[in-house]
Amino acid sequence: MSEKNREGKRAARERLAAEREKQKAAEKRRRTLIVGASVVCVLGLAAVIGVVAANSGGDGDSDTASGPVSAPQGAAGTDKLAIPVGQDTAKSTLTIWEDFRCPACKAFEDSYRTTLHELTDAGKLKVEYHLVTLIDSNMGGSGSLRAGNAAGCAQDAGKFRDYHDVLYENQPEETDDAFSKNSKLLDLAGKVDGLTTDTFTSCVNGGKHDTWIQKSYKKFQDDKLSGTPTVILNGKTLDLNSLTPQKLKEQVEAADK
Repeated sequence: MSEKNREGKRAARERLAAEREKQKAAEKRRRTLIVGASVVCVLGLAAVIGVVAANSGGDGDSDTASGPVSAPQGAAGTDKLAIPVGQDTAKSTLTIWEDFRCPACKAFEDSYRTTLHELTDAGKLKVEYHLVTLIDSNMGGSGSLRAGNAAGCAQDAGKFRDYHDVLYENQPEETDDAFSKNSKLLDLAGKVDGLTTDTFTSCVNGGKHDTWIQKSYKKFQDDKLSGTPTVILNGKTLDLNSLTPQKLKEQVEAADK
């Protein structure tokens, strides 16, 4: 491996670690404010200090999470909360809990996208994506929910992976809730061949999968997961500070033998 490639991978790991630390710091500030105001605490990135299943209706995290749930076509798992990418016959399963507004999730995707595509296309790995609204909960807004719903609509159209990649490639700054606008999400859909249809547009504008996203976030809270991205390979949570794309590839290929 060239020195340039080594430097690039080291820089990517450092960016991912830095984004996780930013999330932890933001949640620490939020917990301090919440305790001072004597209100209910929420799930943090560094520690679980309590859970709430809802936010205000304007943020898309209302009590409708307990109502009818419309899962995207092909959703997997006992509760149909995962969007699978890859072949069911793959010997390894990578579970990813992510939030489309999360900078650390973008850093992970930027570093691992090529490797994940390679392994899934080769039939060696199945990835199960769980979409949550952690940033909406921590910072306000509804971009996590709106983008998650749009990704579910893309899954209905058989275009999830392509649209998933487009969302991360065009992720706004964490404080910019640009994904809360359906018009923005529909505009980005134009970057995926064949995705922009009347059905997709209606699905996005109608929030067809909102309650499914909210249920997924509640599962994230109930399972006391520590933050996004949470990445689990064959049941084992991975340490993203020490993981590299090559190490992940080696683990998956070893299991495939």
